[in-house]
Amino acid sequence: MDKITLGWREWGSLPELGIDAIKMKVDTGARTSALHTFELERFEKRGVAYVRFSIHPFQHDASVVKKCTAPLLDERNVTDSGGHRELRPVISTTLQLGDCKKTVEITLTNRENMKFRMLLGRTAMHGTFTVDPQESYLLGKPKS
Repeated sequence: MDKITLGWREWGSLPELGIDAIKMKVDTGARTSALHTFELERFEKRGVAYVRFSIHPFQHDASVVKKCTAPLLDERNVTDSGGHRELRPVISTTLQLGDCKKTVEITLTNRENMKFRMLLGRTAMHGTFTVDPQESYLLGKPKS
């Protein structure tokens, strides 16, 4: 199978979470993908663990708020680029980049001070994508 080439930043969507468009940094140095969240709450429904959270999908635009709910897959200690360890909730959801849909694991954390609302880590890229670090937005913006 031919791999899809991504630029160092891309537009994608998370359709199961109702996020039609989100700009992400493609980061081969990060093992795990991360999504900016706030108002994070863990709860149980019929014996199954869930997380409820809010997200501003667009940088510099706090007027758009998406409220999401997803089953809690796991909780993992993640070390960020600054060396800080944090226990983060992990969800599994569909990521769409261009015409490619793929189930990926994403950690939830506050990325308010980061330039990108989502970081696409190498585990999510494995087997499907390759990266051209000189390019941006090779797959275009999702149609929404």
